[in-house]
Amino acid sequence: MEKRSFFERLTGSVKLDPTAELAASRTLNIKPMDLGGNRKTAEIQATVAQEEEEATLTADVYQTPDEIVVQTIVAGIKPEDVDVSISQDSITISGKRERAREVTNSDYFYQELYWGSFSRSVLLPQEIDPDEAEATIKNGLLTVRLPKLDRTKIQKLRVKNE
Repeated sequence: MEKRSFFERLTGSVKLDPTAELAASRTLNIKPMDLGGNRKTAEIQATVAQEEEEATLTADVYQTPDEIVVQTIVAGIKPEDVDVSISQDSITISGKRERAREVTNSDYFYQELYWGSFSRSVLLPQEIDPDEAEATIKNGLLTVRLPKLDRTKIQKLRVKNE
């Protein structure tokens, strides 16, 4: 199956084309004539795709004089359900967005929200101090502040007499 675009993974939408319908029919043992490019086809393809893929978060990464800041939208996620892993040169944000209640596919008029696992890894442009990093969520916006390490700073040591 062709890899879906970011927008398709984020919204849960799918492209309706004959080759995708044929692939879905083979995977799910459905006759191609039963598919016909309708809403049922989109539901089947979205279900198959969501079980196989993990969504990629969008992120803003910028710097201030003292830190690198990473921001991403994690609406609907409790802070304890978000995992932020950092090293001196990278950050990975991951988690899972779960439905509050189960709704049958036949009851949907539109199904555009993404439910399931998500993650994003970013290589940082400069080394940071992982011990001093700070993450906060406000109104669904996750902000991770990563203090920069200043390797050009020269530390002078005072020599002590023993």
